[in-house]
Amino acid sequence: MKIMSVLLLLVLPFAAWAQGDLEVLPVQGSVFAIFGPGGNTTVQVGSQGVVVVDTQPAALSAKVLEEIGRLSAKPIRHIILTNGADQNAGGAAKLAKAGRYVRVIDSIDPRGADARAAIMAHLNVLDRMTQAKLPSDSWPTDTYHTEEWSLFVNGEAVQLFHIPEAQTDGDTIVFFRRSDVISAGGIFDMTSYPRFDPRAGGSIDGIIEGLNRILDIAVPGENQEGGTVVIPGRGRLSDETDVANYRDMVTIIRDRIRSMVDKGASLEEVRKSRPTRDYDALYPNMEWTGEMFVEAVYRSLSKERK
Repeated sequence: MKIMSVLLLLVLPFAAWAQGDLEVLPVQGSVFAIFGPGGNTTVQVGSQGVVVVDTQPAALSAKVLEEIGRLSAKPIRHIILTNGADQNAGGAAKLAKAGRYVRVIDSIDPRGADARAAIMAHLNVLDRMTQAKLPSDSWPTDTYHTEEWSLFVNGEAVQLFHIPEAQTDGDTIVFFRRSDVISAGGIFDMTSYPRFDPRAGGSIDGIIEGLNRILDIAVPGENQEGGTVVIPGRGRLSDETDVANYRDMVTIIRDRIRSMVDKGASLEEVRKSRPTRDYDALYPNMEWTGEMFVEAVYRSLSKERK
């Protein structure tokens, strides 16, 4: 890890975040990270324009655009959504309107040339956004439906990996190969137990598969420090070891709950066993507590048994 970057992020004023302020850090290569109350935004800059991964909520779009403008005078070309949640996609329409469109993959969007930047995501994200009747200007204009997709921009290969049944059925991990940076989205959250929505095709097993996919891509540096940098959906810059520790935590909790589910335990019995007891102090997130996570895992595993 770049220790200075981590230390800078650790001392960010949380009061400022509560007011909607953002903080920007260089990651490595041509990639930067914007940290804020709505989550993390990844920005790649270069001679061809700007690539953005996840937009944060619409209420922060003006500030996100201001920070991107400080990083590059080039227009936003591509906006990649790791899924369709508000923290990932809420500002997509405003950022796209501020950008300039260049078609790079086959798309179901019939409009041809457009003044807006392309919004890219897995096809399932488009399906769920249309079903939810979200405003059409926030919909993905360039979609993929395969296990992975790639584009080459700013002298760098950018790979999109579909992670099915993770937070939702449309999650994407983004790998900037030359910069050696992974934008993980909400599958990896340094501030919280992972969130997933079974109603949107998510599952605890899919979360673990997604974390394992990140570990397949990431290469640690000397003494397991540094190497590939992972930008989580929320929280500080991380490396391969951080992801491995997080994966192990999720797996241990999943296995504890699965053992009880296999024996016919009720949700209340599982709660009383406190399967997250070793980790609750690490993730004191009141928006997504250990009890909420336990219930979600229980329902996910119970669904598998039916």
